[in-house]
Amino acid sequence: MLYFGLKFLHLIGAAVLMGTGAGIAFFLVMANRTGDAAKVAEVARIVVIADFLFTATAVIAQPVTGVALAMHVGYPLSQGWIVLSIALYLVTGAFWLPVVWMQMKMRRLAAGAAAAGAPLPATYHRLYRTWFAFGFPAFAAVTAIFWLMISRPAIGFIDG
Repeated sequence: MLYFGLKFLHLIGAAVLMGTGAGIAFFLVMANRTGDAAKVAEVARIVVIADFLFTATAVIAQPVTGVALAMHVGYPLSQGWIVLSIALYLVTGAFWLPVVWMQMKMRRLAAGAAAAGAPLPATYHRLYRTWFAFGFPAFAAVTAIFWLMISRPAIGFIDG
């Protein structure tokens, strides 16, 4: 029963990470396409809340449930697919943390522009391009982690 509970929580966490990330990206991209500072500010406000409420919770739960699951099943944490998954998780975090900061700054810039009745400033557009670019390696890393969790391949250079 413990196995299924841990596996369920780990799978839900993975789904929340992938789903929230994709949803946040989609909605912020669509809002940005309008060029309307007020719309961008409102969507960015919701995106920041969603990132803290859902993504941050899953970011904490994933390693906890993953380690507990591996220990329960008897997988050594030194197994190649686990080591690579952890490394990719850290890569994802290295892109996600700056993205959260960028989203908060983009939200402030858009809200300021909306309040002044001005267009989105150049600083916003630079941040948006960086935010957009950071999504690709983070999404690729999470997708690779899904593959590793499903296939659990033997990785010779680590597994020996």
